[in-house]
Amino acid sequence: MAGSLYIVSTPIGNWEDITLRAIRILRDAAIVAAEDTQHTQALCERYGIQTPLTSYHNLNKEDKTPLLIRRLQEGQDVALVSDTGTPVVSDPGAWLITQALKAGIRVIPVPGPSAILAALSVSGLPTEPFLFQGFIPRQATARRRLLETLSRERRTLVLFESPDRLLATLETIGAMFGRRRIVLAKDLTKPSEELIRGTAAEVLRAVTSRPRDGDITLIIEGYRSRK
Repeated sequence: MAGSLYIVSTPIGNWEDITLRAIRILRDAAIVAAEDTQHTQALCERYGIQTPLTSYHNLNKEDKTPLLIRRLQEGQDVALVSDTGTPVVSDPGAWLITQALKAGIRVIPVPGPSAILAALSVSGLPTEPFLFQGFIPRQATARRRLLETLSRERRTLVLFESPDRLLATLETIGAMFGRRRIVLAKDLTKPSEELIRGTAAEVLRAVTSRPRDGDITLIIEGYRSRK
């Protein structure tokens, strides 16, 4: 009988944000496929998890996927984790899941922390419906083109952004989105957690003089036509 591939959510900052089920699955699995083994090792040590780790990232997924599929076919359970939060959002886990499903392997979610839902829950903006865009393109032209397309989107927008490009992105949002409400969520669940609310121009002024680092999620109010 084939094993199961467990997609395990891990904390996005606060080590206490892990479910009892996630700890059990990580302990019971034959192996844990981790985006960054050193990061995951720290989590395992905290909770007494001694399961072997193997790296699984964009640079080695072509080689590692067949090995993990073989172990699953031999009856071993495999747990997949990302650096933080729920796997397959901006990480290579989707490839393993696709190949496992093609091989007839059972894929089981072990839900938990998500920066997307955490930011939405405290944003004060409509949550039904919303559109998760992921990371904004690095190249300025592509970034402007995408934001121009999204400027007429009526759903609440959820975006990830790098601290290095934050000011440029806020400037573009201010120019294209006007005085729409936005929320900048930085380092959710960490001691350095910060929520900044206002228009893009107001948020830009607030962050200009501050250190630009950490994990950033942007929530933007959807477009509303003005009559």
